[in-house]
Amino acid sequence: MKRAFLGELEEVVLLTVAALQESAYCASITQTIDQQLGRNISFPTVHTTLQRLEEKGVVSSLMGGATAEREGRQKRLFTVTAAGQRALMECRLVRTQLWDGPAIRQIPTSIIQLWEA
Repeated sequence: MKRAFLGELEEVVLLTVAALQESAYCASITQTIDQQLGRNISFPTVHTTLQRLEEKGVVSSLMGGATAEREGRQKRLFTVTAAGQRALMECRLVRTQLWDGPAIRQIPTSIIQLWEA
């Protein structure tokens, strides 16, 4: 199977889907990203990102039951697929390798000191 390369926003949305588990729908994902990261992201942006992630096969979706709070409309619920789990682990591994590897020593000390402050 071809590896799914994720952009930064895709990674954030995928990780949020994983964290929310069965409560992962577009509005809850948008709200969680806003609250957890202090990042003002629009509902349509998250919706489009979820569509891309589904096309890549890293999330799947199904329609949940209708609720009174949504005036009888259904929510599209998202879950992380096995390919999505692998993609998240690969993202974490790449970041860890970069932070722990020899390339980090090439970053000027003044920048590293900002991170440590």
